[in-house]
Amino acid sequence: MRKARLAVDIGGTFTDIVIDRDDGVRVTAKTLTTPKAPEEGVLAGVAEAFAKAGLAPSDINVVIHGTTLATNALIERRGAKTALMTTEGHRDALEMAYENRFEQYDINIDRPKPLVPRWLRLPVRERMNRDGKALIPLDEKNVEALLPVLEREGVESLAIGYLHAYANRAHEERTAEIVAKAAPRLSITLASEVAPEIREFERLSTAVANAYVRPLMESYLRRLERAFKDKGFECALLLITSGGGLTTLETAAKFPIRLVESGPAGGAVLAASLARTLDLKRLISFDMGGTTAKLCLIDDFEPQTARAFEVDRSYRFKKGSGLPVRIPVIEMVEIGAGGGSIAHVDKLGRLQTGPESAGSEPGPACYARGGERPTVTDADAVLGKIAPERFAGGSIALDIDASRAAIARDVGGPMKFAGALAAHAIAEIVDETMAAAARAHAVEWGKDVAARAMIAFGGAAPLHAARLAEKLGVSTVIVPADAGVGSAVGFLLAPAAYEVVRSRPMRLDAFDGDAIDALFEDMREEARGVVKSAVGDAPLSETRAAYMRYRGQGHEIVVPLVRASFTGRGAAEALAAAFEEAYAALYGRGIPGMDPEALTWTLTLTGPKSEALPPRPRLPSQRIAAKKSRAVFDAHLGEEASYGIFERKELSPGAGISGPALIIEDQTTTVVTAAYDAQVDTNGNLVLERKVKR
Repeated sequence: MRKARLAVDIGGTFTDIVIDRDDGVRVTAKTLTTPKAPEEGVLAGVAEAFAKAGLAPSDINVVIHGTTLATNALIERRGAKTALMTTEGHRDALEMAYENRFEQYDINIDRPKPLVPRWLRLPVRERMNRDGKALIPLDEKNVEALLPVLEREGVESLAIGYLHAYANRAHEERTAEIVAKAAPRLSITLASEVAPEIREFERLSTAVANAYVRPLMESYLRRLERAFKDKGFECALLLITSGGGLTTLETAAKFPIRLVESGPAGGAVLAASLARTLDLKRLISFDMGGTTAKLCLIDDFEPQTARAFEVDRSYRFKKGSGLPVRIPVIEMVEIGAGGGSIAHVDKLGRLQTGPESAGSEPGPACYARGGERPTVTDADAVLGKIAPERFAGGSIALDIDASRAAIARDVGGPMKFAGALAAHAIAEIVDETMAAAARAHAVEWGKDVAARAMIAFGGAAPLHAARLAEKLGVSTVIVPADAGVGSAVGFLLAPAAYEVVRSRPMRLDAFDGDAIDALFEDMREEARGVVKSAVGDAPLSETRAAYMRYRGQGHEIVVPLVRASFTGRGAAEALAAAFEEAYAALYGRGIPGMDPEALTWTLTLTGPKSEALPPRPRLPSQRIAAKKSRAVFDAHLGEEASYGIFERKELSPGAGISGPALIIEDQTTTVVTAAYDAQVDTNGNLVLERKVKR
């Protein structure tokens, strides 16, 4: 009888495994990621977890997988050789982008290079108007004449994106038929399928990005599927998307661009679930792994979401400097600040951490795997925050002397810092970098980060959470059980879900409710086909929204829709009222005398959600004393101080600890600075509370 669920999260440095048994027991494992063949690291971690849990593949009823492989392929530019067929006269739209400067006063800014060079952006004679009517029929001979170019250039993947194809995809589909007949092994992506929305640049950019990573991701997913079957797995393999929902392997293989933030999305799902359990309406989630740190605002138990995302922001992570894609995504800020982020002194004599990461190969200097440059993990080890014998559950023996030597050579010498001061400087820089990113992200959304509690998870986050909270003025920090593999835990809480989007511009003074109802019915059928294959006959919930603006404006806002039908009287008026309410909530007031219009419509079907644990009363604190201690460099004292050491698995609900202290578990360590006290709540979470100043 099958009795467990398995979650797998591939990060840039570690691969995390979580098994939830039906008896409530959770088993975790953490192994180094194997970049050249990621499935090998997955199978090694699964074998380790099975040995701990006493389970076999036949005991697993579902495998849920998230990965940053698509993101890494885009950032590192190691995807397939890709070509683009696009409407004649528009081949340079991909490179012209928005025709603006994301940094006004820097004359040296440089845009990211397009994934497809100009000589592989191939013009095709055809043209649709905005209503989907053919102004110029598709020139099929023109398409056929381009086939030798694809073969000569060794193109592996093709994106097809024509002007206004969101309104009528006939020309794109016919082009795909012609190409597929001549080159059946070529991977083909249609922009009208990946992002059927207005705005040509974003649609082309998304289609090209999907085409660029599709051969790599499809090959990996098929290898992983075969590997699981060879090991005896007979259950479904589901993928978590950037929007925090689950989808099938078939859909993920066709639209891998929807996976670009799948790992971090799992962490946001975990944070939202904890928010409901703890009845905390205002949170900031802090996820710090080996390669990056992610921060997400959560309001009213839901993470913020968006329909646009930028991959690889090259200019100080500034908006507009990355590769835009139009996909459903959980809104978060991601920076190159992880345990593997490399510390260095730049040409101006400034200490910097990241965004370059040591990853898993060769890894930080203390891994003794060939890495020679100092990282944040090396600094944490030298400062005494990490118990070397317990790191990654004891699977990696840390060489602290190698960390000291690397830091002294690359940081201590150039900065003239003696002893542990250089390691302390690295930790302070990375913490301040994350604090600055959190403040900027909150300000962009008109939020106050200091008024929130923080939920910290990921292998490195509990090491830095208390100090980061001090810098942000946050009073409460929650470190959940199994925080070191938090995103993978979040995978097990995510529902099956799929969002479909369609652009159908419509002025409200010429509103056609029948057309919108028909549009939503088509969208519902498409979403149902994906979600039903993941959850079978389970009940589905539906949410709908419109993206609207005042006529003449350049951008839209999201307007939730509650009407079951738009046919009949009053539909346009109700839609206008919903828009005015949403606009006033965002900007404080509407604009009198302006007419609204709708441009894009979205529908999401969601399967059953995991129930959050009900809130439980807080127990009185029972202060316990440490049985042992170790010297840790203290940020406030500027020297070493004695920190009590506690084993997390030995702490029962109600146990209270006064900082400074280290609370150690297999996958991470929680640093409780002198500014905080910690207590274990009734759900097993560590809750750090700022001490009252007297």
